[in-house]
Amino acid sequence: MLRRINEIIGYTLFAKENEVGKCKDLLFDDQLWTVRHMVADIGGWLVGQKVLVSPVMVQKTDWQMQSIFLDITREQLEKCPFLLEDEPVSREHERKMFQYIDHPYYWLNDGLWDHSEYPAVRTHVPEESAQKADEEILKEIEEPDREENHLRSYKEVKGYKIEASDGNIGHVEDFILEDKTWALRYVVVDTRNWLPGGKKVLLSLNWVKKVNWELSTLFLDISKEQAENSPEFDPEQPVNIEYETRLYDYYGRPFEKNITKKLQKMIANPFI
Repeated sequence: MLRRINEIIGYTLFAKENEVGKCKDLLFDDQLWTVRHMVADIGGWLVGQKVLVSPVMVQKTDWQMQSIFLDITREQLEKCPFLLEDEPVSREHERKMFQYIDHPYYWLNDGLWDHSEYPAVRTHVPEESAQKADEEILKEIEEPDREENHLRSYKEVKGYKIEASDGNIGHVEDFILEDKTWALRYVVVDTRNWLPGGKKVLLSLNWVKKVNWELSTLFLDISKEQAENSPEFDPEQPVNIEYETRLYDYYGRPFEKNITKKLQKMIANPFI
């Protein structure tokens, strides 16, 4: 199903049935736009440290109870590599984390999660992935200044400007993700600063042409008129197949459920 990121922020995290904190932010990669980590707020426990929780650790999610259950113990979570609160998440930190949980690096192969489209915990790392992981570590040793991390904070990106082909149409209010793959599918745009009265509209990430992180701006392949007359998005209503079909029909574009291949084409030059 499709879920709003705003809905997930604040969910309670449980490690083997023991509550360990709350989800305070989500980190997604800016190439395939897939959530890679939750940032856990653990209150008085490990104060001042940033604890990351990967979707590969998630055993199940109870959407009604707003709870996420992890397939690790509290003790294992305590021993995960951690960061200082204001410290950026480096690729080296991600390597340490995935080595600790014995999972292949998600960035090695063609799937959203290494060989797979889903972040399922594995009991055995495929030989090909293990070999590529070893090659990645050797490159890191040989090129210590090499940095390939592409993580972005949802809280940072919320509020970014949205530019149509002929001008500004609003700002990022939310994102919609698939709860199985953790891939972002849509951006929720708040138009109140541009459109009298304002409304929220849903736009597919398939229609993103460029991203300028320095200018905090997403550029989409639509017009201001199209955005103004777009079907209004109600955050209280689920995004189902009927709504998606109606949205794509309005923009006269073929319905594309999987955006992975399109986003992969942007990897070579995703920014301006």
